[in-house]
Amino acid sequence: MFDSAKESKCLIIAEVAQAHDGSVGIAHSYIDAIASAGADAVKFQTHIAEAESSLDEPWRIKFSYQDATRYDYWKRMEFTEDQWHGLKQHATDRRLQFLSSPFSIEAVELLERVGVSAWKIASGEVSNYLLLERMCQSQLPFLISTGMSSLDELDEAVIRLKNYELPVTVLQCTTAYPCPPEKVGLNMLGFFRERYACHVGLSDHSGTIYAGLAAAAVGIDVLEIHVTFSREMFGPDVPASITIEELRQLVEGIRFIERMKKNPVDKNAIAEELTGVRSLFTRSIVVRQNLTAGTTLKLEHLTAKKPGTGIPVTRMNEVVGKRLRRDVTANTRLTEVDLVEEV
Repeated sequence: MFDSAKESKCLIIAEVAQAHDGSVGIAHSYIDAIASAGADAVKFQTHIAEAESSLDEPWRIKFSYQDATRYDYWKRMEFTEDQWHGLKQHATDRRLQFLSSPFSIEAVELLERVGVSAWKIASGEVSNYLLLERMCQSQLPFLISTGMSSLDELDEAVIRLKNYELPVTVLQCTTAYPCPPEKVGLNMLGFFRERYACHVGLSDHSGTIYAGLAAAAVGIDVLEIHVTFSREMFGPDVPASITIEELRQLVEGIRFIERMKKNPVDKNAIAEELTGVRSLFTRSIVVRQNLTAGTTLKLEHLTAKKPGTGIPVTRMNEVVGKRLRRDVTANTRLTEVDLVEEV
């Protein structure tokens, strides 16, 4: 997607978000696990509490036992600039593209210094034009999550980015944690592709591999999905996440689907390739009982049995009424030399 060598493949982004729970060591562990699972990119979120949040910001869901306020939680999620550089370098070493959603202009400026492959606009930031305008200055591609946006808001955001002649990928997303199948919205993929003439993808919060596999079968350019080491871990995104082992299955499944779609099957060509094998599974015409030379074959004399190395059962109507050239015993597979040539 951002690497031209990978344009024919769906870019699979594993979203760590806040699953590290403020531990830079756990964040590095996620990079290793995601790379080993075969994903293409790792994505974090860059929160700077003082720049993005007010002291009275309400909880969406009060999940934290140790943070008195939402502001306190964002503060605990912060990494230093050196730590962000370390995460970026680790991702590069593991051949992962590095992404992180900024939630303030200060976070944009920090990530510019660190280096990201593209900008991911979180659902709640699509109408934050101060943020978008600052990001556009870097001339990087954009991924837009649509979870909280109306079509009017999306139209305005996409037009704004295209005015900068920047590559845009619109991600279908429903802000529900986890997202039920009725709200995944696969129908929006084709709609966005046609409406915006751009790449499309799915930002999946279903907490399963099913939505991603279905989207890959329909056709997407990007899949973003939350990951967790265990569903017993702490954090607001765990119910909407898949495990690392499930990520591995998802990657394998998507690559399998891509190979299927890339290689349409010619049934006649496949049948020709299987000529040798077909004889093991198809059936030949076989006599049911001992018969003497000169016997005129009737249907009750004959049956069909494997292997298909004799006269094929598809010629049964031709064989009925023919005379035997020689004596045959029960279970003999008939061949052309067993039959009298009519003149």
